[in-house]
Amino acid sequence: MKVQIQYMVVLSLLLAAAEGLVQDFCVADLSLPTTPSGYPCKKKVTEKDFAFSGLAAAGNTTNIISAAVTPAFDGQFPGVNGLGISIARLDLAVGGVIPLHTHPGGSEIIVVIEGTICAGFISSFANTVYLKTLNKGDIMVFPQGLLHFQFNSGKGPALAFVSFSTQNPGLQITDFALFKNDLPTELVAKVTFLDIAQIKKLKGALGGTN
Repeated sequence: MKVQIQYMVVLSLLLAAAEGLVQDFCVADLSLPTTPSGYPCKKKVTEKDFAFSGLAAAGNTTNIISAAVTPAFDGQFPGVNGLGISIARLDLAVGGVIPLHTHPGGSEIIVVIEGTICAGFISSFANTVYLKTLNKGDIMVFPQGLLHFQFNSGKGPALAFVSFSTQNPGLQITDFALFKNDLPTELVAKVTFLDIAQIKKLKGALGGTN
């Protein structure tokens, strides 16, 4: 009896796996709300759903970080929905920076197309820092969920493309999480060891309150 139960469990798992492979793709239906597993599948699909031209133009870098990220995630590029991949364009003006941030949903690879980018990440083991200056043609990987950053360390604009091991990697920028919110300044000071004057300055610059 025990062997039969084990056989039935294994068989049901194999059937479930086989059923999951039947569907070649699941183009996102952006008219419907997203779910934990992605967007629902679009019923009528054309070749246009599998192509995207939104990364051709440079992003607007006239902002506080002098940088722009143009994504081609499932919300912009429906064809990647459910495929576990996505891509984005990264434009960095001189001195531009992508501050410390994490992608909880997937790992990232950057390939430098133009300019010089200093990039790095911090390991959760002993807070080891892995730092590298990247030039044209260089690539670097950032493991899922780890704090990482990029900044333009060259004398001219920099361009890179970043790919992800997920259709939507998610994003949390550390500076925004700490200072672009309504947490009381005294509480932020307590948990960060920063002085209140500096916290108020950062909240003012990033749009935080309290």
